[in-house]
Amino acid sequence: MRGLRAQAVAARIGEIAPRAVQFADQWPTGQDVEILPLVRQALEEIGVSYLFSEDAPALLPFASQLFLAREVLVRPSRWVWPRWVPTPARRFRTRQQVAFTDALRPIVQRRRSSGRLGDDMLGQLLRPSSRYGPLPDEAVLDTLPGITVATFETPSRAAGWILLHLARHPQAAARVAAEAALLPADPAATTSAHLDGLQYTQALIHEVLRLYPPSWLLTRRAPRRTQLADYTIDAGSTVLVCPYTAHRDAREHSEPDRFQPERWLDDSGSPAKPGAFLSFGTGPHGCEGAALAMAMLTLLTAHTAGRHHLSEPPGPEPSYQVATFEGLATAGLRLRATVRG
Repeated sequence: MRGLRAQAVAARIGEIAPRAVQFADQWPTGQDVEILPLVRQALEEIGVSYLFSEDAPALLPFASQLFLAREVLVRPSRWVWPRWVPTPARRFRTRQQVAFTDALRPIVQRRRSSGRLGDDMLGQLLRPSSRYGPLPDEAVLDTLPGITVATFETPSRAAGWILLHLARHPQAAARVAAEAALLPADPAATTSAHLDGLQYTQALIHEVLRLYPPSWLLTRRAPRRTQLADYTIDAGSTVLVCPYTAHRDAREHSEPDRFQPERWLDDSGSPAKPGAFLSFGTGPHGCEGAALAMAMLTLLTAHTAGRHHLSEPPGPEPSYQVATFEGLATAGLRLRATVRG
């Protein structure tokens, strides 16, 4: 989608950065905080604002409910119901999707009737294609609920792992903080050039995503009979791909279990082979929101490290939640922030 392409994201870095700064500034210091809800709220605000600009405040409560509906839907259950059974969780999801669509519909109609489509993601969807003309309203309304949740759901899981690694690797966090010190004092003045300058920060994020991909299991369907290594995959078969194990393959990544962000700065050591890094998928079905996710995570990481030392509270390791649909998350992660310097 045009609105999610790297060039479109680069043009709006100055809109993303202030909210990343706000997250870092509002982190309660000197106390142990369960961090994932705070991260999700910050990334939700960034994502919804990116999609809908001035209309974001009206849609933000409905986006939160959409996320909650998905969380309820994927909670473990003693029973596996057929897809056609209207369970309470499925009915709740349907109600939230309808509520989101009902809130979005008048916004779409207002923008079309006024001719002021906007430069955000919604505006891009409303612009007529030179080949196919305008998308019908229903196509726009059917597309946006899933995109809305996707802008912050998986990045929130990723951010949990990233912040945990900042706490566990203070020297790496100090390098990120040094890069953050070079960002503009006015976050709205941040550009894609500033983002490109955060090379170590992006290397750290790639390394965390390599070790703990937030989507630990991908599914693909073979459209035709295919030979994969010594296996024959029949047309229509579902293939499961596990980035978690693939990223720890010593044939592709030297010392695969070691946290080493520098591997992404060294051309000879960074995994450049197609398919070696799968946190955003790969090929024609790779994540369309990868550029937006990386921009959000990079700025959130840089500004947080620039302002705070992070540490884990004493006690047992945080529990790791692994589920087919929910991905790999740091459930119940608590961190403590103290002001840096």
